[in-house]
Amino acid sequence: MANQCYVCAKGTVAGNTVSHSNIHTKRVFKPNLKKVRIIENGTVKSVSVCTRCLRSGKVERA
Repeated sequence: MANQCYVCAKGTVAGNTVSHSNIHTKRVFKPNLKKVRIIENGTVKSVSVCTRCLRSGKVERA
């Protein structure tokens, strides 16, 4: 599965986990991607799309 949304190009973002004692350690925020079959220019293709784009109707599912 890809690390990026096919529609909005949302990808992984680095950040920090902050503990109760305020110790910062690196972590990664990953997008919620789903492998879906979409219709693009009359053809069916299988791509990774984030759930935000699926919910908002930015792609037409096959």
